[in-house]
Amino acid sequence: MDILIFKTNLNHPVHISKVQPFIQNIDGVQKWNVDIQDCDHVLRIEASEVSPRSIEIVLQNAGYYCEELTD
Repeated sequence: MDILIFKTNLNHPVHISKVQPFIQNIDGVQKWNVDIQDCDHVLRIEASEVSPRSIEIVLQNAGYYCEELTD
């Protein structure tokens, strides 16, 4: 199980509900959440065999900013 962390512009519960079906349709995603209080609006995903780039593409295609945060 991998934990993937992304900076996003998901800053409102409405945004989260709009991306929910997209994220839930990604094979391998087990759990996810967004911290809208954080300055980076962090999206945290627990997944198996999911590339960070695929998450970025899905959110960008849904009309949102998404960039993996690395160490």
